Amino acid sequence: MAEQKSLPGRGLHTRRPAPRPPRSPSDIYVNTKTDFRAQLARCRQLLGAGGLREVRVHGLGLAIGRAINLALQLQLSHPGTLLLSPSTSTVELTDDLEPEGGEDMEPGARNRNNSAIHIRVYRPQGE
Repeated sequence: MAEQKSLPGRGLHTRRPAPRPPRSPSDIYVNTKTDFRAQLARCRQLLGAGGLREVRVHGLGLAIGRAINLALQLQLSHPGTLLLSPSTSTVELTDDLEPEGGEDMEPGARNRNNSAIHIRVYRPQGE
């Protein structure tokens, strides 16, 4: 869902959703709106009864801290059996700009960058 807000003198500013690569069952996309305990329970279920050897936790922008916390909580709940492998990236996001009221401005788009983290939570091969 795109977030809209009005910018004084510029018109309506709409944020497009972030692009997502193809999903697999082991990908967990963390956001600030989903209940943290539900995300943690889903990860535990995938690593336990789900039979997966790894999950990948992804966080974008404000959700980076939450993604790190989720990965660390998983590691704490399985002491000595899970390893973490974090990587960071920059994601290009696009915003739509629409003029408000006046006909003198044309609709446009604006690109901006946002930080992202990708954490691989996995069991070592020997276990």
